[in-house]
This record gives sequence, C-alpha cells and structure tokens, in this order.
Amino acid sequence: MPRRPTRHQRLLKPRPLTFSSFSRSAAQVASSYLAKRRMQESKLHRESPLNSTDNGILRDTLEKRSEPSESSDEEEFDGNVQADFAFFDPKSNDFHGVKTLLQAYLDNKQWDLTGFVDLILGQTTVGTVVKIEGDEDDGVFSIVTALNLGRYKDHKCIMEIKEFLLKACQEKDVVDGLRLILGEQAQNVGLLVSQRVVNLPPQLLPPLYDALFDEVSWATEDEPTEELRNSFCFKFYIIFSKIYKHKNADQKMKLSNDSDEAIIYTKPEDEIFHRLSQWSFSFPLHTQQPTHELRNYRFMGLVMAVEAEKISTFRQELKSLINES
Repeated sequence: MPRRPTRHQRLLKPRPLTFSSFSRSAAQVASSYLAKRRMQESKLHRESPLNSTDNGILRDTLEKRSEPSESSDEEEFDGNVQADFAFFDPKSNDFHGVKTLLQAYLDNKQWDLTGFVDLILGQTTVGTVVKIEGDEDDGVFSIVTALNLGRYKDHKCIMEIKEFLLKACQEKDVVDGLRLILGEQAQNVGLLVSQRVVNLPPQLLPPLYDALFDEVSWATEDEPTEELRNSFCFKFYIIFSKIYKHKNADQKMKLSNDSDEAIIYTKPEDEIFHRLSQWSFSFPLHTQQPTHELRNYRFMGLVMAVEAEKISTFRQELKSLINES
C-alpha cells in the first residue's frame, strides 16, 4: 500500500518554477537532460486538486506526445491521461528505475552504482519512491532518501562518493570542512539523495521532503536497536546536485544581460538548500554541455552542507515557494 503524503489542495498550474522569464526558459533547457525515462516524450501539466476521497494519492494530468511516424514529420497529438502519483517504500523491483534516475549522479565516473542502489533499496524505513498508482510497468519517477555516511563507510560505493567529492573540491576554505564531514563526523552526516524525472509536478516536492524528514525523525525512536536509532540522529546533511553557473559569476562582473541569473538551479529546492548551507562549493561537470541558449553558462556540480537544525526552515520555505508559483 502507498504511504500517505500530506494532502495538497492547490490547483496544478502549468508554469515552470523559476523567477524570471529568462530563468524560466533556461531552466527548462537546463533540466532536460534528466528526462531519460520512458516518459521522455511527455509533458506533465498541473491541473486538478487532490480529491478529498483519495487516500494519499496526488493526482495530475499527463499530456502525451505521439511517437513520430516513419512516413511523415513528427506530429503531436493532444490527449489528457490522468496520472495518480503515490509514495511507496523502496523495494527490490524498483532497482532498474532508481538506477536509471541515478545514472549520472557522479557525472561520468565509473563507480559502484549498483551497490549504491542496493543500499538505497535496502533502507526501507527511510526513503520514498514516487510511482504512478496502478502502473503495470512500475516506473519510478522520483527517489528521495538519506544515507548515514558513517554507517555505510565500508561500502565501496560510499568510499567512491567520498573520493569523488574530495577530488572535486578545489576551494581551500571548504576542503577542511568537507574532510571533517566525510571523515571524523561521518556518523552524524546524512547523504541526502534526491533524483527525479524533470517533469514531475512541483506540488509533490513539499510532501515528498516532509515524508523524508518525518521518517528520519521517526527512525530515531522506532528503529529496533540503539545503534540504528543513533544512525538517523543527523547533525548535517550533505547534498550533491547540479546547476548552471554563469561564466562571470565568480568574478562578480556585470552580466552581459541584466536578465541573466548568476546561477540556474536544475531543482528549485536547491536554491533554498544553497542559501541555508553552512558551506558549499561548485566544480565543472562533463556529462552535459550547455546548449546555445545557455552558452554563457557552465554545467557544474554543487555540493552543500546543511545543518539538520535548518531543515524546519527549509520545509517552510519550500512550501512557500511552491504555493507562490
């Protein structure tokens, strides 16, 4: 049975979640590389509120494109298909869907992604996958979880993530803090993993993060052993995400166009995490080259350390962001 996300009553409106006309269009381009799933040729339009009789299911409308015909130019067919999104505990048959979402998690590095997915799916008390209710293909549209870096420190995939981040960090004022979080303080650090298809309705974000942080809190009381309970007593979260950063952002020069943003976040919640972070650093990535529309930007990794005590502020600001969009 799906878990019950927080009920959300607002109408779903078709508008991207950014803050200027340039940033709205650029964000659509910037995030297109994430749509690697079977819904790659689909558009999700936010249309209907959650029905009061639904049991923890968020309803949205899916507008599908037809496949291009061999005998003619690509044609679009406008048809509405109702999609009921539901939250589930991770399980073994989500493996391929979750692995697809995390395919470029460490840029183009060859690493133990299979072991990483196994860790995520093995932790069923904390973590959520989003799927369409009743979908026979069992496709995964989002994965959110938090893994204790100390608890899993001997797993190859976690060692490779730490190695990747330490190698990527070239900022002297940050590297000591990064080493501390990945080393001595790892037992108190949660690696927050959040990946999804680009067209997932933004209305799902507040209940999705609420589910994660509520589960972390519950796990500190409900896990069967003291060791497991303590493993969810996070003091920090470390978050690895992707952004588009203007080429002149670091030099603080006047941008070539007043409407240009210094940073375009591929996920709207990352702007909140970034603002609340104790420290952060960015570095170049190789899996995605900017399009012509983003020719003044570089595709970058963004690593952020956020104190656990800031999470309540994050949750409030995320709700406000979605409500105002």
